[in-house]
Amino acid sequence: MSTMNILWLIAGAMLLIAAVLTTIRILGGPTTLDRLVALDMAIALTMTGLALWAAISGDSTVLSAIVAIALVNFIGSIAVARFRVRDDQR
Repeated sequence: MSTMNILWLIAGAMLLIAAVLTTIRILGGPTTLDRLVALDMAIALTMTGLALWAAISGDSTVLSAIVAIALVNFIGSIAVARFRVRDDQR
């Protein structure tokens, strides 16, 4: 196994561990802001996974998808942060 393959495996494993920890935070976050930050992290991990795939395969067609996901995520985060109800008001 070459050095680059080992590095790709390490990067993929780190992304997988981060995804599991993020999922735990989404499911068990005590406040809605914790869940919002974890959801933003999950989307960032998705974009990072796509970038890793583009680097491994040499396929640059997913780069436009990364940009689109980033823009939609930004607008969604702003909307949720603007219109969310405080946790202590429920």
